[in-house]
Amino acid sequence: MKKILMIFAAVLLFALGAQAAEVKIGYVDLNKALNESDEGKKAVKTLEELFKTKQTVIEEKRMELTKLTEDLQKQSSILNQDAIKEKQDERERLGRDFQRMVKDAEEEVDKKRSAFMERILKDLSEIVNKTGEEEGYTAIFERVQGGIIYMPEKLDITVSIIKKYNEASKGDTKTEKKTEKK
Repeated sequence: MKKILMIFAAVLLFALGAQAAEVKIGYVDLNKALNESDEGKKAVKTLEELFKTKQTVIEEKRMELTKLTEDLQKQSSILNQDAIKEKQDERERLGRDFQRMVKDAEEEVDKKRSAFMERILKDLSEIVNKTGEEEGYTAIFERVQGGIIYMPEKLDITVSIIKKYNEASKGDTKTEKKTEKK
């Protein structure tokens, strides 16, 4: 599918090039823009804080589970069968709770990461489209998803897009506000 799109784009550009006085082409590395923009950096910081919080709670639960296991091993020789069974059941329940907690934490972090990326990439795409229209670009490609293997560095408008995006989002706390709504 990508090859068909690239061939179509090449044919279109060739046709436009034959008719137009000037063909202006550029490309953007959206991954770089995502990681280097102010909003992208805020998102990473927010995700790191969330991860650390979740990791602390998980580590506490892990310690509790480890302590229970150690207690069971130490006391197994002095406890009766019913008490041992009760401790084993408690350890299994805590183990299931621990696994569920880890899974839930991973899902929450992944969900937030996806929400941040989706919103930031949407905003970046809008800026790319606006830049294309305002600056008269015939085509702007995405470096990675567009399948570009080589294009001269002078056609890279990523830094310009990052600057425009940072300016557009200056003073705006979109990262926290929009993802908290979800």
